[in-house]
Amino acid sequence: MNLFVVSFFGHRQVDDPFLIERQLESIIRELLLTKEYIEFLVGRDGEFDQLVSSTVRRCKRTIRDDNSSLVLVLPYMTAEYRNNEESFHEYYDEIEICLESAEKHFKSAHQVRNRSMVDRSDLVIFCIEHNSGGAYQTMQYAKKADAKIMNLTDVPR
Repeated sequence: MNLFVVSFFGHRQVDDPFLIERQLESIIRELLLTKEYIEFLVGRDGEFDQLVSSTVRRCKRTIRDDNSSLVLVLPYMTAEYRNNEESFHEYYDEIEICLESAEKHFKSAHQVRNRSMVDRSDLVIFCIEHNSGGAYQTMQYAKKADAKIMNLTDVPR
């Protein structure tokens, strides 16, 4: 089976969530209809991550749900996950704790997790509107790693 891995990164707050959601839906629809199997790798660190997760879930429900999985990648074990494990497993198809980042200091764990996700991905989708923050740093890493990237804020609207 041909596995296609897509990871998503964006700022905690999104200026136009409805526009971003429409863009995500179009991309996810195309992937579901053209790829044999897709892993959608997401975090849970802000508005963009929630937009991605809810859009993937909706597209799986309305377009096709037999060729993809929505994978939450945590940088380390969190109390939120530990205390709500059942509801997390009801929402996400899979939950991973990134081994590389789980061993690092918590202040650097998110960046280590993000780089690990980029390294696994065939496509990295960003929603970067300003040149600062962890998502921006991850985009710089992805560019240096010569990853295939797409920034939703660069897409004609």
